[in-house]
Amino acid sequence: QVQLGESGGRLVQAGDSLRLSCAASGRPFAGYYMGWFRQAPGKEREFVAAISGGGGRTDYADSVKGRFTISRDNSKNTVYLQMNNLKPEDTAVYYCAARYDNSASIRPQGYNSWGRGTQVTVSS
Repeated sequence: QVQLGESGGRLVQAGDSLRLSCAASGRPFAGYYMGWFRQAPGKEREFVAAISGGGGRTDYADSVKGRFTISRDNSKNTVYLQMNNLKPEDTAVYYCAARYDNSASIRPQGYNSWGRGTQVTVSS
């Protein structure tokens, strides 16, 4: 089972940029479909972005399309989430997740392993 650890979350102001990282242990990382999800207080966990094992396919939630970019470096077993033009409504705990079946999914139930999350807070 892959172990995941997120980092990079912090308090920022609206309009700022932030890059989250998720380091994975275990092999083969390149075979995992990786996703980012977020959960705000009192809300359900929601899909943010996902990327295929080789990086050739990416998917985004409409709310972040054009502002967030997901990428991965398989040589470092790491997936990234570059977040630009952050808004207060982006405030949430951000989780990365691994899907062992290297196929697309935007459902949390479709992912097998989860990190503990990193807090992103955007002030207005």
